[in-house]
Amino acid sequence: MKWISLVSGFMIPLTLFYIIGYGVINREKVYDMFIEGVKEGFKIVINITPTLVGLMVAVGVIRTSGALDLLAEILHPLGKCLRIPAEVIPVILIRLFSTSAANSLVFDLFKEFGTDSTIGLIASIVMSCTESIFYIMSVYFLSVKVKKTRWTLTGGLIATVAGVAASVIIAMRMQ
Repeated sequence: MKWISLVSGFMIPLTLFYIIGYGVINREKVYDMFIEGVKEGFKIVINITPTLVGLMVAVGVIRTSGALDLLAEILHPLGKCLRIPAEVIPVILIRLFSTSAANSLVFDLFKEFGTDSTIGLIASIVMSCTESIFYIMSVYFLSVKVKKTRWTLTGGLIATVAGVAASVIIAMRMQ
């Protein structure tokens, strides 16, 4: 196990040296290409900033307005049938939009119920088995100008349902 840590510590520097060496051997202007990449990166950041701000504001409004709690209360009977604790439902909903906001909810659950509780385990596994679909679709697709998303949302939602189901099953088996 110690050798994995040793090797992983060298991976980024080795990759950098490989890229620079490859560019030098092929007589490319490595530094100029790097500067062009940085310029393109800044343009992308500027283009996606309004979307990021909009998502953050929307998640904040949903959390502070009580709409999240209301939606969780409405979905509670369905969650009960599926053995999803009511406390985890807000995490699942917010996870679709924001990883950092969902992390905040998970930390609150850890404080209240503990990390080894069923609720803590389900919330932890949900975070690792699901993705922020709407964030990815709005930010990454916008940055590369994808117009036709086709089945992305459907596939993402199906994967989220599968991840939540796996989370509940795994956590119940561990208890």
